[in-house]
This record gives sequence, C-alpha cells and structure tokens, in this order.
Amino acid sequence: MEILKDIGLPGLIVIVLGALLIFGPKRLPELGQSIGKMFSEFKKAVDGGAEDSNSEKDKKD
Repeated sequence: MEILKDIGLPGLIVIVLGALLIFGPKRLPELGQSIGKMFSEFKKAVDGGAEDSNSEKDKKD
C-alpha cells in the first residue's frame, strides 16, 4: 500500500469526494465491495503464485 502513503489524507479525501460525485451515494458501497473483492482475489493469486514457485524449487532440489 505504498500508493496510499504517497497520496496523503487530503488526496484521499478528494478521491472519495470525486467517487461520491461520479457514482452517487447509492452505488458507492457496492463499488467499494467490488473493489475489495478484486483486491482480495488478486492477493490470493499473487500468494498462490509464490507458493507454486516455492514448491517447484523444492521439487528441483
């Protein structure tokens, strides 16, 4: 999450307000949930790829 450190609190507030204006208050929770699921699936895929590469190294040894 290095990106959030670079943005800072004022930038984050601007992003949230922009999303609120674009998507509206009714769709914002749905959008947040979708983004959260996407990040969790991405993280699982990355972690799974790391486990696969470790198991391949063990097989070679």
